[in-house]
Amino acid sequence: MRAVLSGAVLVVALAARAHADDADCTRHISVVGRAADARAPDFAEVTVGIEARGANAAAALDAASKAVAGVTAQARALGVPPADLGTAAVTLQAATRSVTRPGGGVTEEPDGYRAGNLVRVRLAAMDRLGDLLRQALDAGANRIDGVSFGLRDPDTVEAALQVAAARDARSRAAALADALGTRLGPLCTLAPAGGAPYPLASRALAAPMPAKGPRVPIEAGTIQMSSEVAATFAVAP
Repeated sequence: MRAVLSGAVLVVALAARAHADDADCTRHISVVGRAADARAPDFAEVTVGIEARGANAAAALDAASKAVAGVTAQARALGVPPADLGTAAVTLQAATRSVTRPGGGVTEEPDGYRAGNLVRVRLAAMDRLGDLLRQALDAGANRIDGVSFGLRDPDTVEAALQVAAARDARSRAAALADALGTRLGPLCTLAPAGGAPYPLASRALAAPMPAKGPRVPIEAGTIQMSSEVAATFAVAP
């Protein structure tokens, strides 16, 4: 991993906020060290589904259910396991339409029912995502609620970034101490912070199925990750 280190925010505190049990830290330098990295994602998550209308509640819900069943079937055909398929939402509500009366007034009248069914799909094979979306449309989907990307092992990346951020903090503190004509002492405090996307285990996938139309173009880009640590170092009197 190649981490890009940014500058640290440096604050000199010569006689404040020291540890009560550590006289060496009465004079100290406080810094914030930072590290960042950009990684290509290795899984995608997308919510796809259908919104359908019907003359009655059952007809609307049946139409939505039939279409989303086709979406999940296409996902399974691409090798997505049941654990990576989940219902995101099921909705059903009465529909209305605006009617203009002879006198110019507008009223709302019943107009059947609207139903929706959304399924969330996690796909570990990034090169299949465009095919999955195309096949979902072919199966009757008419709603896509965004695509998100993540990393399979973010903890390893985050741990490396924290180490890089700690090294950056010490380097910046040493440079400041040298500029002030003093010597950097031992570490007094260290407070790491940072986060990473939730992981998804990789899975073997079946051969792709031909779609009726062109695959939906998807560019995964990169995931920007960063970490920072706040550190305090003692300085010589």
